[in-house]
Amino acid sequence: MSGNGGLRPLCIQVHAQDNVAIVANEGGLPAGTQFDSGLTLAEAIPEAHKVALSTIAQGAPIVRYGVVIGYAEAPVDKGCWVHEGVMSLPAAPPLDRLPLATAVPDALPPLEGYTFDGFLNQDGSVGTKNMLGIATTVQCVSATVEFAVKRIRSEILPRYSNVDDVIAITHPYGCGVAINAPGSEIPIRTLRNLSLNPNLGGAPMVVSLGCEKLQPAQMLPASSLPILSSVPYVIRLQDEQHRSFGDMVTAIMEMAERRLIQLHARTRVARPAADLVVGLHCGGSDAFSGVTANPAVGYAADLLVRAGATVMFSEVTEVRDVIHLLTARAANEAVARDLIREMAWYDAYLQRGGADRSANPTPGNKTGGLTNIVEKALGSTAKAGSSALAGVFGPGERVTTKGLVFAATPASDFVCGTLQLAAGMNMHVFTTGRGTPYGLAMAPVIKVASRSALADRWSDLIDIDAGRIATGEVTIQQVGEQIFHLIIDVASGRKQTWADHWGLHNEFALFNPAPIT
Repeated sequence: MSGNGGLRPLCIQVHAQDNVAIVANEGGLPAGTQFDSGLTLAEAIPEAHKVALSTIAQGAPIVRYGVVIGYAEAPVDKGCWVHEGVMSLPAAPPLDRLPLATAVPDALPPLEGYTFDGFLNQDGSVGTKNMLGIATTVQCVSATVEFAVKRIRSEILPRYSNVDDVIAITHPYGCGVAINAPGSEIPIRTLRNLSLNPNLGGAPMVVSLGCEKLQPAQMLPASSLPILSSVPYVIRLQDEQHRSFGDMVTAIMEMAERRLIQLHARTRVARPAADLVVGLHCGGSDAFSGVTANPAVGYAADLLVRAGATVMFSEVTEVRDVIHLLTARAANEAVARDLIREMAWYDAYLQRGGADRSANPTPGNKTGGLTNIVEKALGSTAKAGSSALAGVFGPGERVTTKGLVFAATPASDFVCGTLQLAAGMNMHVFTTGRGTPYGLAMAPVIKVASRSALADRWSDLIDIDAGRIATGEVTIQQVGEQIFHLIIDVASGRKQTWADHWGLHNEFALFNPAPIT
């Protein structure tokens, strides 16, 4: 044992074919450090960064996860640091030559008998929270609605103890936009489906200005409203009866109390784990993410699929470079082609903006040892476990397929979280290596750390420490089972995540690829 918190020099090689490994010691290791294997560091290497396990010739592939993540731009000696400056980015897999459902995994044995206590909605969906959501059609009303929500929370909500909270679904959309342009359907259906999230009881209330482009009837057509026509659900601030700001706020509060009475009458009932809709996301990732936290989440994802639940992964740019691995495990050719469709759409979207997939890794990702988007994608998709891909859905669409699904979103934490809520997510699992106080109001967020140092430092923000996998203290299976059981407990209201404990709830962030006028 030596230095670095008493941990002997340790590096992690993921696959037998890898010619690089990552340094696992907190704070990194100095030149001259010798590992049990006999490998000696030729230079100091930071924590989570890669060391060459053998000499890599100029132009030769650099391999991690058994996959080429780049090519050496100059010779790299054994024991040297392999970083962004010494490697070039491989080309993305061409979308017209991908394997289609050629390696469909066998179904894993069903996992029976698991239930959670949730709130059953009229449309058959199940909430893990019981919340009042006030939707808005346009940014102009946001401040008024937020004002009303503060009063509702302090003056009315205490009388309805069975309701968890009241939230305003505010956003910078609704007017000054090309409402019928290609791409405008994405923010509109996102707002519609946010309003119908299972944790809001399946029935929205809406505040409109009156003159905006996005009218309530367009955002929420009558066919999508599971409430009685005799019960008003829309307040228009420009209507004649509102003679003052006070009148507007009073109208919102009165409508809110009618909904609170309905929500307060609901109770948790035992529901099969198949009613869970779990969104997976990673943010502030590092080189440990694909070794510890994400594989553990992937194991939990497989358990959820076996229990009949819906598990969604997302982040198009963090899927694009491993698309060939995912189309091969699609349940059928149609699902594979749907996945290719979403990749092609996003390729075109980035090209219109003068960007490409290489713009994805952040400075923090790189400091954390992720050299490029290929390496990041390989670690990111570990969250998807090993099940067959059962379905693909576009940004903001409501997911209707059980099993493992891909819900297309940008990789941005806030946009991805918003779109997964629109997809019907009632539970969220978020992995991080660098750390982030991210949270959502509408669904519980379980945060999983890829490193024990982060989990120790942020013990009141991180729910599960997956970093112990790196040191061999626990296995991927053990942490995966821990995540699975915590999902059940949090969904049932028996345990609370740190994000909900502190009320760390990020704002909604719409994805709007259409023009703003």
